[in-house]
Amino acid sequence: HITRLGRSFARSREFDAMGPQTRFVQCPEGELQKRKEVVHTVTLHEIDVINSRQQGFLALFAGDTGEIKSEVREQIDLKVAEWREENKADIVPGVLFIDEVHMLDIECFSFLNRALESDMAPVLIMASNRGISRIRGTNYRSAHGIPLDMLDRLLIIPTEPYSSRMSARSS
Repeated sequence: HITRLGRSFARSREFDAMGPQTRFVQCPEGELQKRKEVVHTVTLHEIDVINSRQQGFLALFAGDTGEIKSEVREQIDLKVAEWREENKADIVPGVLFIDEVHMLDIECFSFLNRALESDMAPVLIMASNRGISRIRGTNYRSAHGIPLDMLDRLLIIPTEPYSSRMSARSS
């Protein structure tokens, strides 16, 4: 926000016409300082990729993410916790979309159940086109091949294909 205070004493001779209400002020001295806040949005996965490879930042463009060592994982977790305490970083839960969820086995569902209990759990969206099918890794059958304890936690939104009349109306 800029407010005009008046005309500068240093340039007062450059003005021909001045009214009685013309006000002259001293020019500010010293170095101009400008503050700019820079915000980078980085995912935890990107931090992992950067720290897991020898080439550092360029690893984002290499495509091969590699394995993340436990020492590196601990260092990253400590650094992120430090940034959160200093208000330099916010952790925002993301969205995890799993298509063909009936292809997951019982161990995957067990992992997802534990992950969803975390305070930083992502929004989980699962899609399947199966009805009652076998839960992989077991002999049990369930809706969409999803274990019952996971089904109890889900909001199921059935979808239907567009009719030809609905398709014609949208064009």
